[in-house]
Amino acid sequence: MSLKIGALFDWDGVIGDSAECHERSWVKLADSRNLFLPKDAFKITFGRRNVEIITEVLKWTDDLNEAQELSDAKEIIYRRLCETEGLPTIAGAVEFIKELKSANIPCVVGSSAPRANLEVAIKVLGLEDYFAAVVASEDVPVGKPAPDVYLRAAAEIGVSPEHCAVFEDSLPGIISAGRAGSKKIALATTHDFDFWKSRKILEETPDIIIKDFTKFSPHALRALFA
Repeated sequence: MSLKIGALFDWDGVIGDSAECHERSWVKLADSRNLFLPKDAFKITFGRRNVEIITEVLKWTDDLNEAQELSDAKEIIYRRLCETEGLPTIAGAVEFIKELKSANIPCVVGSSAPRANLEVAIKVLGLEDYFAAVVASEDVPVGKPAPDVYLRAAAEIGVSPEHCAVFEDSLPGIISAGRAGSKKIALATTHDFDFWKSRKILEETPDIIIKDFTKFSPHALRALFA
């Protein structure tokens, strides 16, 4: 009997090629509220929770209620863009997820995004039947790089975190996966191969780096646990 393993996926930059859509939604929000948005804001905050971005990085407000309202407004803009314009995907991602289902490897989304965003994106891509569970920002007390989201994702499918592989594109996400005890697979999407290869701190170092999913398979995933 083969080892039961799980596949845990961040969403943005891993399945959804949503960087442009997210960046546009931040720009639209800033313009509508007359707020200053640095040119590199999206890149330096990728993978973090909106409220943290608004209060700690952009410093638009230190009022948590106001920050949450701004966050909610930004995500409404994002969802409208997804629904009206569609959502590009990382090459091979949809096919790989379908192959995992055929191989009886359960999949879970573990994301810093709000649940409403993930539900819209999953529906737009027609993947409602391919994820055993979705763990969103509001489902855990602490966001990445804390391990909470991936510990919860593994629990949702009854698989030990050590027997799960996490697919991530952000440094906080890779650290989160490592702290959960899972295999760390970095996508060279938001950051390139050189970025990931330059990681010298153990918790920042992926087990493997892949460009996308076109040359990755369920067999290659199982091989990580051999």
